[in-house]
Amino acid sequence: MKKPLIIGISIIIIAFTLYLAFVYYVPYSEGVRSGELIKISHKGFVVKTWEGEISQGISGAQIFKFSVARKKKGVIDKLKEYQGAYVKVNYEERYTTFFWWGDTKYFITDVQREKSPHFNK
Repeated sequence: MKKPLIIGISIIIIAFTLYLAFVYYVPYSEGVRSGELIKISHKGFVVKTWEGEISQGISGAQIFKFSVARKKKGVIDKLKEYQGAYVKVNYEERYTTFFWWGDTKYFITDVQREKSPHFNK
């Protein structure tokens, strides 16, 4: 009776571990987006995550919401510095997310300041 129980629990643990490894290491898609960086915040009560928004339209109707992994300290610092500026971000889209990673499936991997196509500065 103990042997089938141990085998069943082992299968569940292995399946869960494989699922986590797949979700963590395999991105669904990768891409680049640009727009005005309108928000970057460190939010949460127990588990704090970095979340942000980019406005991709003149009226602000098209908003790209994203998360930033805590280990990407350089990206977080750049986002704070570029607040309100026109930026281009590289991102990875994950199959899913967990509450300790962030609110969205989109994770920023790099950010660059760009010249806005709407204004000649």
